[in-house]
Amino acid sequence: MVTWVPLIPPSLAALGAIDGPAEELMAGAPLAIFGPAIAAVVASRREGGWPRVRALLRGLLAWRVGPRWYLAALGLPTLTFLVGRAAYALVPGNEGGPWLWLPASGTAVLGALLVPIGEEIGWRGYALPRLIPRYGALGASLVLGLFWALWHLPMLISVGTTPIEMAIMLPYFLAGSVMFTWVYQRTGGSLLLAVLLHVGAHLSNTSQAAGELAPLTIATASYLGLAALLVAFDRRTFGAAPADAVPEE
Repeated sequence: MVTWVPLIPPSLAALGAIDGPAEELMAGAPLAIFGPAIAAVVASRREGGWPRVRALLRGLLAWRVGPRWYLAALGLPTLTFLVGRAAYALVPGNEGGPWLWLPASGTAVLGALLVPIGEEIGWRGYALPRLIPRYGALGASLVLGLFWALWHLPMLISVGTTPIEMAIMLPYFLAGSVMFTWVYQRTGGSLLLAVLLHVGAHLSNTSQAAGELAPLTIATASYLGLAALLVAFDRRTFGAAPADAVPEE
């Protein structure tokens, strides 16, 4: 609700239900971005008071992981897309758009830094470690990925995302959630690394390709391929709870 309520006006404007351009009704967007973090803090406070909140936020300082995980977090989304883009380029006549989708404005750069914090405190900081014991790592990834996709719905509507683009983005979020779980598990439950992985995803953000389906489709297919490989070949990660994961040096 913290996310959806501020985005109702621009969503209605984008759908033509009320007058005015949607971009002029986005004053509540900053609050919406931090919806998952606010919800996680409130829920943690109810569960165990401020000590539980501090424990939640302490994950942002979990930096004692191997250096290669910092490179993986920041570079894996872009590398995954590039592999898919290269495969797409092998088919004669295909035009997949740019190979890199870096932030194109100061606002996009600021969003790439702030959005991951606002989201990941809720998704990987609070929800994921509670879902894994119940559903297992893969099941938790898919459940969380579904909610992650639904959470984006009013934002996507506000910026004019088409129904077909939304349909393509559902498996994108599901597969991306598997990637996030893998990094989270392999770094011993580091919320900091989850945030950096989210930053890495914004460094290759094909949502900038408004109206072009090829880049988004390539990204989705690439993420699905990566998720399949991770699940198939890293049984340690997808068979263990965060408490059992050991940070790799």
